[in-house]
Amino acid sequence: QVQMVESGGGSVQAGGSLRLSCTASGLSIASYAMGWFRQAPGKDREKVSCISWTGVSTYSADSVKGRFTISRDYGKNTLYLHMNSLKPEDTAMYYCAASFLGSNYCPASRDFAFWGQGNQVTVFS
Repeated sequence: QVQMVESGGGSVQAGGSLRLSCTASGLSIASYAMGWFRQAPGKDREKVSCISWTGVSTYSADSVKGRFTISRDYGKNTLYLHMNSLKPEDTAMYYCAASFLGSNYCPASRDFAFWGQGNQVTVFS
């Protein structure tokens, strides 16, 4: 059974930093494309960042480029999202996800089969 447990969210002042973690069990993150998504109240889900399972391709939404970085720790089977220079508009529920597609590319959102439970990030000004 696949489980993806997220942690690291919380409240932070604008300009601050947070690191989200997503520890997987039942799958090896080294063999899946991994992504971070977010959804704010009243808005559609947005793909924030993604890395192909080979690591050849990464993706970052324009809204987070230069501020957010995705990384993986294979030994801990954990995915991270390092978030710097946070803005109030980054406030959302953040989800990690895994896709068995995407060896050398970041899959479309619909192709992510396994999801974490979500972790709230709130940025106040």
